[in-house]
Amino acid sequence: MKVCERFLRYVKIDTKADPTSGEHPSSPGQKVLGKLLVEELRSMGIEAEMDEKSYVYAHLPANSERKIPSIAFIAHLDTSQDFSGENVNPRIIENYDGGDVVLNEKLGIVMKTADFPFLESLKGQSLIVTDGTTLLGADDKAGIAEIMTLAEWLVSNPDFEHGDIKFVFTPDEEIGEGPLFYDYEKGGADFAFTVDGGKEGMINYENFNAASCEVTIMGLNIHPGTAKGIMKNSLLIAMEYNSLLPPHMVPAATSGYEGFYHLNGMEGDVEMTKMHYLVRNHDWEAFQKQKSFLLEARDFLNRKHGEGTVEVEITDTYYNMKEKIKDRMEVVELAMEATKMAGLEPFIIPIRGGTDGAQLTYKGLLCPNLGTGGWNAHGRFECVTVEALEKCTEVLVNIVKLASKKS
Repeated sequence: MKVCERFLRYVKIDTKADPTSGEHPSSPGQKVLGKLLVEELRSMGIEAEMDEKSYVYAHLPANSERKIPSIAFIAHLDTSQDFSGENVNPRIIENYDGGDVVLNEKLGIVMKTADFPFLESLKGQSLIVTDGTTLLGADDKAGIAEIMTLAEWLVSNPDFEHGDIKFVFTPDEEIGEGPLFYDYEKGGADFAFTVDGGKEGMINYENFNAASCEVTIMGLNIHPGTAKGIMKNSLLIAMEYNSLLPPHMVPAATSGYEGFYHLNGMEGDVEMTKMHYLVRNHDWEAFQKQKSFLLEARDFLNRKHGEGTVEVEITDTYYNMKEKIKDRMEVVELAMEATKMAGLEPFIIPIRGGTDGAQLTYKGLLCPNLGTGGWNAHGRFECVTVEALEKCTEVLVNIVKLASKKS
């Protein structure tokens, strides 16, 4: 089965994550897709299983007496909770002309080159798009399709010598729970790659250091007619707290290696207000300073409004995997060489977010991230080309080839 056929099959299954369900996996569609993958892998002759949490583990044993590194290839089953993944209706535009794309004429939904200049670079390719009412699911069903096609290639070439190869598909990456129940025995290897990036040729081995911050503001409510000198409005103090943070350190004003504070939730009344921040920075020292500043803002307002007015709870969530990978750069170099073999120019950029690989890396499984070819993840304008799916698959095959050749 071609990688495009697989991809189109997988995106039809709604695997939208649900952070409110309290279940593992968070949505039933992930079990459906996981079961399908197990069936496909077993039909290839590869031993595969899905556990009770819907983690899929497959193992192709080494077929050589030489000491060839074991490699795990990892992708995630779920799609973003930010947009509908139900009744995905993909369409292939053959020989795309590089111009605006009408996704849904009836609803007037158009993907414009003015908004997405990269579209012009896809001219002449076969572009897969949505009908404008759902996301496409290239994040990360493109990665799944590419890994599954790698598995088929290995089975179809039994004379090619390789080490142990693991294929792992995790649930709930989009809500930060991908590594939560990861079995490091079943999914372990000398090193691994998540296939969950963007443009073909992309390689990531740096991600944010991340923390969450819960700010609680305690006020004092009283009838506004008699409030002078008594009322303490927690909503106003919350606004004051946010105003103390650097205005240029927000997602909309930062890029590359620049860190930020992201106020992504706020609710309250005069008596009490809660604020939720995401704290992000690639640099460890800058990350620590950002967290310290949140506490300094708390202390300043408590001196002004009374002790106990502002409470701040900061929880680290994940760290930059560069700190673990920088001493094992041969893994990144392997991916770069494999990318060049596929006729692509490798490019390394920091992830302005997290990845399952970051948490796996800190558990001892080194795990850089590779591109899937996808664009515009998490929304109606998500797209990928057939050619990108094929090239990214070629990169995976080349990684296995090079690991064997260098051993």
